[in-house]
Amino acid sequence: MIKILRHMKRRQWVLFAASTAFILLQTFLDLSIPDYMSAITEMVQTGTATTSGLVMNGCYMLLCAGGATIAAIASGYTSAKMAASLSQDIRSEIFHKVQTFSKEEMDRFSTASLITRSTNDVVQLQNFCARGLRMLVRVPIIVSLALYKMSVRYWQWSAATALTVVLIMIVIALLIKYAHPRFRRMQILTDDVNRSMRENMTGMRVIRAYNAKDYQMADFERANTNLMSNERKARTLLQLMPSTNQFAANALTVAIYCIGAYLVAGASSGTEQIAIFTDMVVFSTYATKMLQGISSLELIFNMLPRAATSSERILEILNTEPKIQSGTVTERKGPASIEFKNVSFKYPGTSEMAIEDISFRIEEGQTIGIIGSTASGKSTLMNLIPRLYDVTEGEVLVGGLNVKEYDCGELRRQMSYVPQTAVLFTGTVESNVSYGGNFPKGGASADAEGENAAHKERVRHAIEVSQSEEFVSRMPGQEEAPVFRGGTNVSGGQKQRLSIARAIYRHPDIYLFDDAFSALDYKTDRLLRAGLKKESSGATVLIVSSRIATIKDADKILVMDEGRIVGEGTHKELLESCRVYQEIAYTQLTPEELAKGA
Repeated sequence: MIKILRHMKRRQWVLFAASTAFILLQTFLDLSIPDYMSAITEMVQTGTATTSGLVMNGCYMLLCAGGATIAAIASGYTSAKMAASLSQDIRSEIFHKVQTFSKEEMDRFSTASLITRSTNDVVQLQNFCARGLRMLVRVPIIVSLALYKMSVRYWQWSAATALTVVLIMIVIALLIKYAHPRFRRMQILTDDVNRSMRENMTGMRVIRAYNAKDYQMADFERANTNLMSNERKARTLLQLMPSTNQFAANALTVAIYCIGAYLVAGASSGTEQIAIFTDMVVFSTYATKMLQGISSLELIFNMLPRAATSSERILEILNTEPKIQSGTVTERKGPASIEFKNVSFKYPGTSEMAIEDISFRIEEGQTIGIIGSTASGKSTLMNLIPRLYDVTEGEVLVGGLNVKEYDCGELRRQMSYVPQTAVLFTGTVESNVSYGGNFPKGGASADAEGENAAHKERVRHAIEVSQSEEFVSRMPGQEEAPVFRGGTNVSGGQKQRLSIARAIYRHPDIYLFDDAFSALDYKTDRLLRAGLKKESSGATVLIVSSRIATIKDADKILVMDEGRIVGEGTHKELLESCRVYQEIAYTQLTPEELAKGA
């Protein structure tokens, strides 16, 4: 918990210091009230009370009470502002940290857990900083000042009070020891509920198609019941604290008055008895104030275990060093060639290689097709080029330089990558097509209006080349038409075409298409590839596909099987020499196409 406070910035420490100052003022004023009560009691009991004296002391008490209220409001405001500012910064840090994660770190944490940590866990931390941290500062102050003021009176009362405080702290420590693990587990179970909810919402169509509503309901009820059961046990343990505090307060009050009666009975004179009685009233007030402060630990220890667990989970993200570290090279010196040298790779947590001993070279301007059966390693090979993963053995070169030496941003700026599953973002058609794009060097007008016109023209051109024009033109607003979260208002083929338009808009030196044409019909596929061939003239193009028709016109085709390259050549050459390619061809091409070497 203390470690997370190291992420506080100067303005937050200033707000925290201001809140602490207001707490000191509030506590001082609160504990000044019994002094005026003592003065009034003494005046009444000794017969020296006057109207002006009583009114004056009463006014001082009202001023102290009013000042304490204002100080409490100011303390609450500054601590709430500090907590909100800290949570904002923590969320930003988590977001920026996740941006640096490779697929390995993303897979390790899981999307559901990352969402929970950046929302629920941050809220738990914010709540503690806004309320719990303020109480954590106030309690020691009020207890210390109360004990100091009480210590100048009879030691018997002080001993009874100290014993009560020790007993309360022992009970609190035992409760926290057994409650904290349950609160830690609560956050993990919250991840599970979040995972179940997320799967249910994103997989709604499949769930309905397979009539799996009951299965999903059972899965959610299991996760929800586990969370409820764990939270109930944790809360039940902590509910013992109010009962303990109430019992301790009542017992201490009885002890104070019993001791007071004993001291009064042993007094040698009436004046001494009055002094003892006055001290007893004041001491009882101080004791009540102190126990109220200790009772507020109930709030702290209700929040602290969960906040501490949330802090640990947040720090786990912030302290994770991405396995893929950016290099220092910010500019490619040579042509946009790609070369694999004895590359092998296995996924984290597995023992078998996904690809093994892969070597090939692609010259700038070439178009290379990669084909193979499912799980043959095609997508794995593609992921290594933009460093979504790093190789286990060997090296991948771009422009003659190992990709590990490039600044990651510069490496990826050279490429347009279209993954197997098309991804669209909430916004418009235009914002999705131009997402992450950049004008060609020297191609943007210095004039803002001309620059915007060039941008619009590039968007329209990318939409036209990707064969998206026929459906974009029918959408309300065309390029300004809204795209819903995840692209739910367009079909799978339309999503793929818009993803390809995004790649075209960037006008990169290297195009990477990872089975990006799979949802297209053959006619659209052919038209798109024809337009793309003209658009990507001079660029290096890699196309992963499970369809021969998509890659048969490539300059060279690599055939993969069980993580190895088993064939390399043109379409016609592979039909004659590669058994795996022949098997794929027999299932996809007609006898006439095979006879023609199509």
